[in-house]
Amino acid sequence: MAKTRLFISFDYDHDEDLRNLLAGQAKHPDTPFDISDRSLREPLTGDWKEKFRARLRNVDQMAVICGEYTHLAKGVAAEVQIAQEEGKPYLLLKGRADKACTKPSTARSSEQMYNWTWDNLKALIAGRR
Repeated sequence: MAKTRLFISFDYDHDEDLRNLLAGQAKHPDTPFDISDRSLREPLTGDWKEKFRARLRNVDQMAVICGEYTHLAKGVAAEVQIAQEEGKPYLLLKGRADKACTKPSTARSSEQMYNWTWDNLKALIAGRR
């Protein structure tokens, strides 16, 4: 079975370490996903949103890593909003088990933030194919 192509959205200023951890998990032999793309550290100017839309169309779903300051990350908020507009499935992962993590400001209040465990990650991604 083909692996799910995953885009990782994260707060570049505060949670790049978490992106690196998820990239490491993607190398696990039984992972159901490949990381196809990720948030970039770019200024929010010009046609970056259209470039993001094009990148998002090349993946199956998006994982949003939620840290302590995700609610303040304008880029993550925009990526989630565009995923909603494009009908692209995404999941919210609590990035830090020992901290109060926040959702992106554009996440729906009804959307659950899931604990980031290997079993959850595999089940959530496989369940959204």
